[in-house]
This record gives sequence, structure tokens and C-alpha cells, in this order.
Amino acid sequence: PPAGFELLYQPDVVRLYLSILTESQNFNTLEAAAGALQNLSAGNWTWSTYIRATVRKERGLPVLVELLQSDSDKVVRAVSIALRNLSMDRRNKDLIGSYAMGELVRNLPSRQQRSAKNLEEDTVVAVLNTIHEIITDSSENARSLIQTQGIQKLVAISKSSSQSPRETKAASHVLQMIWSYKELRNALQKDGWNKSHFQVKM
Repeated sequence: PPAGFELLYQPDVVRLYLSILTESQNFNTLEAAAGALQNLSAGNWTWSTYIRATVRKERGLPVLVELLQSDSDKVVRAVSIALRNLSMDRRNKDLIGSYAMGELVRNLPSRQQRSAKNLEEDTVVAVLNTIHEIITDSSENARSLIQTQGIQKLVAISKSSSQSPRETKAASHVLQMIWSYKELRNALQKDGWNKSHFQVKM
């Protein structure tokens, strides 16, 4: 029987956190539960690998994706980082790329405004880092990003003087990853983009 810290990594615990994320209306509670899943799914050790698969099997991914629509900055941040960690599992990465990309892009600032929810710098960086993880080693997910009209926002962030250096750097890393997929360049160029839009700004 599990004992000590192993108790944290049981399916019942994952189900408990997912139940909280489904039923709670309290932003602090939601942030804490998402943060717990974020911590349990971090890293490359055996238990984290197990948690990432368990969240998927317990149908937790749609619960987290829906919470990207939250009006709470801290909830969006915690959920984004949790999804980034969960996407280290290949099957999760494919699913998150298919179903979460649109919500992630909607949380990014545009030329007109920082974002629809005026998210803080740390949260925008978290969303960008999550997108980067999702498209790494997945040209299909990068294609999904293009289809959500994400390139326009990413280029605007990377070239903007009103965004923080951390935000512009994170956006530039995403753009560099997209351009690395040679099979996507024709589609990008047809949309009016060229190599200069994807060069990393340091």
C-alpha cells in the first residue's frame, strides 16, 4: 500500500482535484487545485509521468481547458502551467494542441489591448511558454496555432515596445519554433508572413 508522499500520486487524489476544479466557483480554490496538479505533473520522474496519464484517463484535460476561459488572472496562469506540464505526455500534447490552442491564443494580448482580460505579465508568459511546449516536436500543433490566427498576435507581441522583455522573448521563441517546420513555410508565406517575422528578438 502507498505511504508517505506516494499518497499524493494516487488516482483518488487526481479525481479529488478534478472534482474541485469542476465544482468550485472560488478563484483561490481553483488556483490552488490547478497548482497542485501543476506540481504533481512537473518533471521527468516516474510519479509525474503517471500523474500526466492519470489526468488524461480521468478526463481532466477538458476541465482544465475550460478553465482557460476564467476571468481570474491567477487561475489562467495556474491552468496554463499545468497544461504545459501535462503536455510532456505525448498523447496529452496531441489532445491539448487540438482542443486548447484556441483558448490559449484568446488569452494573448493584441495590438488593441494587452488581452481581453488584461492579464498580468507572468500569466502572458505562462501562456506563451505553454504554447511553445505544445508545438515543440509537433508540426500538427504548430499548424493548429496558425489556424487560430495566432501568428498575428505573436508577431505583434514580439515586435511591440509596450510588452515586457519577458513577453517579447517568449513570443519570439514560439515564432522561431514555428518557422523551424519547413513544411509550414509555404502556408505562412501565402498568409503574407516571411522569415523576418519569425526571427528571435533578443
